[in-house]
Amino acid sequence: MTSRTTEWWRHAAIYQLYPRSFADGNGDGIGDLAGARDRLDYLKALGVEAIWFSPWYLSPMADAGYDVTDFRQIDPRFGTLADAENLIHEAHERDIRVIVDIVPNHVSNEHEWFLKALGSAPGSPERELFWFRDGRGEDGSLPPNAWQSIFGGPAWTRVPDGQWYLHLFAPEQPDLNWRSPQVRAEYEDILRFWFDRGVDGIRVDSAAMCSKDPALPDYDHTTLPDPHPYVDLDANHEIYRGWRAVADSYPEPRALIGEVWLADSERFARYLRSDELHSAFNFDFLGCGWDAEALRGCIDQTLAAHAGVGAPSTWVLSNHDVTRHVTRYGRPDTSTAAGIRQYNPVVDEDLGRRRARAAALLTMALPGAVYIYQGEELGLPEVEDIPADRRDDPIYHRTAGEDPGRDGCRVPLPWSGGHEPYGFSPDGAERPWLPQPASWAGLSVAAQETDPASMLWLYREALSLRAGHAALGDGPMQWLEAPAGVLAFARGATFTCVLNLSDAPVDLPEHRSVLLGSGPLDGTRLPPDTGVWLRTS
Repeated sequence: MTSRTTEWWRHAAIYQLYPRSFADGNGDGIGDLAGARDRLDYLKALGVEAIWFSPWYLSPMADAGYDVTDFRQIDPRFGTLADAENLIHEAHERDIRVIVDIVPNHVSNEHEWFLKALGSAPGSPERELFWFRDGRGEDGSLPPNAWQSIFGGPAWTRVPDGQWYLHLFAPEQPDLNWRSPQVRAEYEDILRFWFDRGVDGIRVDSAAMCSKDPALPDYDHTTLPDPHPYVDLDANHEIYRGWRAVADSYPEPRALIGEVWLADSERFARYLRSDELHSAFNFDFLGCGWDAEALRGCIDQTLAAHAGVGAPSTWVLSNHDVTRHVTRYGRPDTSTAAGIRQYNPVVDEDLGRRRARAAALLTMALPGAVYIYQGEELGLPEVEDIPADRRDDPIYHRTAGEDPGRDGCRVPLPWSGGHEPYGFSPDGAERPWLPQPASWAGLSVAAQETDPASMLWLYREALSLRAGHAALGDGPMQWLEAPAGVLAFARGATFTCVLNLSDAPVDLPEHRSVLLGSGPLDGTRLPPDTGVWLRTS
């Protein structure tokens, strides 16, 4: 492996690969490791330096693999452990690092531990690995408290002997009790299992939710209590100090990357102290609207919070849980203030794609690491018309469709051809697990890779320039004077990024040449919803 620095997570361009939807190698309509291995050269040509794989472990797939039965086995839908080991090796041969997803808050209800707990008596050691409690009321028929599942409905399910167990997500995902030394030891061993196989980093799912107040107090669900009974408890930090010790025990640095959704930037930064996680996802930036003042405020707050603990910032526009940003940027409300997913038929997709192109140049020019969710390099929109009988997400089903769920951003990628499956699967395969729109022929990899005006071409050019410019990635930045509605900043003495979010063209600052633009210039002026990289000396 080669790298600009051993601390690769501080600057890398990292690609989130959602295995079910990336590429299908065996023709069953579900993406797999064989398909991913076949497309490693595509990712190398794109210019990414690491791949984050969403869960590929043995699972009943009640929540797309985030309900894990065994972290040491690959689900047969995806392949075998040998396939995973070969994929890691083949990625390393291409100087691409590999990050795997670990889910510490919960396991599957088919996990060996939970099955033993169901077969054991209340108060047994097996049940102490989870949150089993007696119910309220004279006959215990009411849940232990009024907590609600993040996926909709109650956060408690009753078992035949009358007790209840906690699941902050789906009933098929019982929460683990991290007060148990056995739970802590098991997960540290899981980290070693994958690090020993060459994995370079761990993405930590729902990292701020592992610990719970053992009193399990009720709270008003219309407000955020302080302290919260299960979000951001101080006990979480002890967990990640243990994980960091495991990561630091390897001669080649291993990274811990947290999914930390917190509004308080100071509390957020605590997870990034030098003996805890190396970095965390920037959800404030992901949810920020298309507004220059809001974006600048978010960038400043992000950089300040990370500087206080010496951690690198991260920048991300989409992921497997939120509406794709091409669609989001084409709506009247471009932020996620109205919800990270919503039904909204008012979408100007051309406007959204134009803004998405400009946003790509912004994220790749900011200090730190950049995350790319599969398909954003193709400019894929959210698929909002999936038939109810094809939807898979438990959020959609548990809310009776009130929440559209996450299927719309998880539709399999189009690789080539004019109709479904667009090269996602081999000829004669089963239909893709989610339907692909008839309009996607022009968005396929094959349709874009020779088109200099395409989103794919833009991403390849931007990532190539980013990798070759010493001032990009981790490091300082300096805001420059700019008209209202315009963001302009310098990275070093030779590079300037300008983003026009106003409704009129603006003059470019003094420069020697244009390195890359998200769209054509208006003579010597930068049009609205357009970004540009300039060489300034």
